[in-house]
Amino acid sequence: MDTPRILLTNDDGIESVGFRALYDALDEFADVTAVAPADDKSAVGRAMSHEADVAEHELGYAIHGTPADCTVAGLGSLCPDVDMVVAGCNKGANLGAYVLGRSGTVSAAVEAAFFDVPAIAVSLYVPEGEGDWRERANEPEDYREATDAATFLVKHAIDGGVFEQAEYLNVNAPMPGEEPADMVITEPSTLYDMTAEHENSTVRLVDRIWERMRDGDIPDPEGTDRRTLVEGNVSVSPLTAPHTTEHHESLDGLAAAYRD
Repeated sequence: MDTPRILLTNDDGIESVGFRALYDALDEFADVTAVAPADDKSAVGRAMSHEADVAEHELGYAIHGTPADCTVAGLGSLCPDVDMVVAGCNKGANLGAYVLGRSGTVSAAVEAAFFDVPAIAVSLYVPEGEGDWRERANEPEDYREATDAATFLVKHAIDGGVFEQAEYLNVNAPMPGEEPADMVITEPSTLYDMTAEHENSTVRLVDRIWERMRDGDIPDPEGTDRRTLVEGNVSVSPLTAPHTTEHHESLDGLAAAYRD
């Protein structure tokens, strides 16, 4: 590609620091149109509004809707002739098989796959530490590893044949360290550690994975996204969008006996 045409979206909102950092990095070599939520729409998955207000923005368009709305609005109307959809950069990692359907960032990329448009979801791992992790990663420089990885992949993945097998890439990057991070091709971890605490009239749902990552208590094997990120590398998982199906003889037997 000479000058790639990019639809850039996210779920943190069009005014977020990570979004602007990624826009500026891509804008140096690509024709970038922002079609992103006007407000924070984190963790809404593939929720869709079906009708959403749109406002012109200095970077493109702000949509009063979800990340999936943004992908459909962009590819279906606002900028249909793009080469790729990039979603991010999200503040907070999107790791593990159980997270993929929850993430608005990843869902925007999944939506693009159904348009047969290559897509990349980009997220930044902000480790838990003293204070609220959400108050960290407030400077464009904090996203440098993520924007470097995204820039490299946008430049080379299509011509390199990556999307002849993968439909979208889920990219997770660490915050900058003393040495530049390496890039590792991974698969989503299957570790799941959600708990529920019931007290009085409230049930509190807790994802224990983040505590375990902070403490280094991660049994994920080499080659998984979470292990790769904890070790300080950029994780790139090549994924496909449709749910897979398998032939099940036992289910065939149940179907055959349905009206017996």
